[in-house]
Amino acid sequence: MTRPLLPSGRLRGLPFTVPDDWTPEQALAVFELLEDLLVVVTDFYGAQLNDLLHEQRSSEAHARTHERDPPF
Repeated sequence: MTRPLLPSGRLRGLPFTVPDDWTPEQALAVFELLEDLLVVVTDFYGAQLNDLLHEQRSSEAHARTHERDPPF
């Protein structure tokens, strides 16, 4: 079984690597950009994201539980 490459669980997509020659200031700028983006998305979609994450996690937990159930 192929393991997810990203925390989202996606197995495909655009490959992304962080250049190894970034300065700490460049890394901080990207970090701050991502942090700001997270705040903006969460402010706008927070409740809907929470509902979707809850739904996905509960269905995944349900699937894992049933995988261990005997077939009879």
